[in-house]
Amino acid sequence: MNKDLTQVRNIGISAHIDSGKTTLTERILYYTDRIHAIHEVRGKDGVGATMDSMELEKERGITIQSAATYCNWKGTDINIIDTPGHVDFTVEVERALRVLDGAVLILCSVGGVQSQSITVDRQMTRYNVPRIAFINKCDRTGANPARVVEQLRDKLNLNAVMIQLPIGLENDLEGMVDLVSMKAVYFDGEQGDTVRYEDIPDALRDEADEKREELLDAVSMFSDELMEAMLEETEITDEMVHEAIRRGTLALEFAPVMIGSAYKNKGVQPLLDAVQSYLPCPTDVENIALDLDNDEEENKVSNDPEDPLVALAFKLEDGRYGQLTYVRTYQGMLKKGDFIFNTRTGKKVKVGRLVRMHSNEMEEIEEAGSGDIIALFGVDCASGDTFCDNTINWSMSSMHVPAPVISLAITPVDNKAQENMSKALNRFCKEDPTFKSFVDHETSETIISGMGELHLEVYIERMKREYGAEVEVGAPRVAYRETITQRAEFDYTHKKQTGGSGQFGRVAGYMEPLEEGEYEFVDEIVGGSIPREYIPACDKGFQASMEKGVLTGAQITGIRCVINDGNSHSVDSSDMAFQQAAKGAFKQGYQKAGPVIMEPIMKVAVEGPSEFQGAVMGSLNQRRGVIVGTFEEGSYTVVEAEMPLSEMFGYSTTLRSLTQGKAEFTMEFSSYKQVPKSVAEELIKDFEKSKKNG
Repeated sequence: MNKDLTQVRNIGISAHIDSGKTTLTERILYYTDRIHAIHEVRGKDGVGATMDSMELEKERGITIQSAATYCNWKGTDINIIDTPGHVDFTVEVERALRVLDGAVLILCSVGGVQSQSITVDRQMTRYNVPRIAFINKCDRTGANPARVVEQLRDKLNLNAVMIQLPIGLENDLEGMVDLVSMKAVYFDGEQGDTVRYEDIPDALRDEADEKREELLDAVSMFSDELMEAMLEETEITDEMVHEAIRRGTLALEFAPVMIGSAYKNKGVQPLLDAVQSYLPCPTDVENIALDLDNDEEENKVSNDPEDPLVALAFKLEDGRYGQLTYVRTYQGMLKKGDFIFNTRTGKKVKVGRLVRMHSNEMEEIEEAGSGDIIALFGVDCASGDTFCDNTINWSMSSMHVPAPVISLAITPVDNKAQENMSKALNRFCKEDPTFKSFVDHETSETIISGMGELHLEVYIERMKREYGAEVEVGAPRVAYRETITQRAEFDYTHKKQTGGSGQFGRVAGYMEPLEEGEYEFVDEIVGGSIPREYIPACDKGFQASMEKGVLTGAQITGIRCVINDGNSHSVDSSDMAFQQAAKGAFKQGYQKAGPVIMEPIMKVAVEGPSEFQGAVMGSLNQRRGVIVGTFEEGSYTVVEAEMPLSEMFGYSTTLRSLTQGKAEFTMEFSSYKQVPKSVAEELIKDFEKSKKNG
């Protein structure tokens, strides 16, 4: 079966929290006949939205895992991934965008471009994903799509232009004017099933003409044919305009803006038409794979079903029947019963079952062609692995995974919980690259780390529910780092004489702060003062020393170690001796190099009614925050600040009581900065104390 790839769309739906992503997906599934009744996210019917299949998601009314589904609209197969809006689950968005060809960025017509919309947009830009903007919730009081378009231009630097005009707003939202066909669109029937096209109401005629001119000016850049028709004042067909919008969108130089209210069933069908018309099909997007057999030479992936298979596993899930691996195929065919190779491990695996996902239900399929998003059962792999057939050994470039910034100690309450806890941790670490767990050798505690309090909270809750693992949770800990501020020399000789052969190694050189990156080793040895075979041992010794700093025992980062001299002994020198010598040299240099403690700084945005602005700013200042800016959005104020993560614990409770529960905040990691002297002294004192007690 060679299907027509121009009739396939792989799209993601992403946005700020509570912009209505899941509600919109629910409507899309309803209009494409995938479901036959609409359920709400915080539904009174107790069913919950189709895409929020996890118990926790239904309770909190938020999306945690990106769910995948597919539907067919007017002959086009659309694979949809609904992604979470909370920044703690940022990796879910990253991995979805990695395999998508296009995206719908949803914005709230009242909230506009919020902090998380900025993050999501940055992720789309990183993966060159063309996007359509959909301004949702136009039925809400205070809806102002024109202001949102301004923000798209100012805050996201998008060339955003409306291709629709609202007919009425807030409670009076009746439909919209389509500026391409110059028709008014209404949605009849209880669920807005019937789309009715009429002439534009007289009251809106002038505004519609003016906005259409703006649209044509903006998109004529992308089509000579349209430009000519405008100059010569000949007829401009809808096709010409569609083609120009599509070209601009694919080139990432234009963002069509649509409006509607998913909750009130208005504007969803035209959005589906736009996905079909303006977003790329798999052949429109250039994907690169690296040939592992030829020095990582770059190759363009062809999308041709006749070519050797290339597929990327972008998400793992532990389903009822074992591990479920979500795969995007880029070229070739994947058939049930095939043998495929994991290019990271070199292992051969058999494709047992192939399924197409619909949230947490699945349908069995026999084969998948290029451009499909499907799932495999019982295939052992990690997130980001590439599968090929046995003729090529390619790897798709993997995604960006941010480092975890917060950790907690967890202790199981009894042996049964211990067993279940390790099962759960194994699975979670495999599924989520931003979630890590390890055992601290000194305290024998299990430590879990992640992207924020909510991230870890959700995993602890899932351990209890899905694995019956009751755990006690320690106080949150921040991932501090240590680094140096100046250059320092070292010259250290490691000598040990015992019966038989001794140990001898001398390492000399200097260390200096490294601007970019965590660690760099430079070998400037000339004349063989340290024999070649011992150079890697020096590097190893330095790296081992980076694991624990002397001030607080935190990981050391940002150091360049240069060796330029040393001595060896023909009998007593060994790898071991040079590793020890490097460790001694590191310690000697480190103490002279002005070591300091660094802490993670978070970018925080607090959003709430303007009357609480003073209280909010006061609460951030008290917590060592630096206020970067404030924005008025109608009666709402957004305060943006840079805050040390260590001061953010329990902030949600404080904020709630300060603002009668009316404000909310989001935060994401920004950078590492040096801690103030008073805080550093406190941290060092605590570390000394724990060493004594330890």
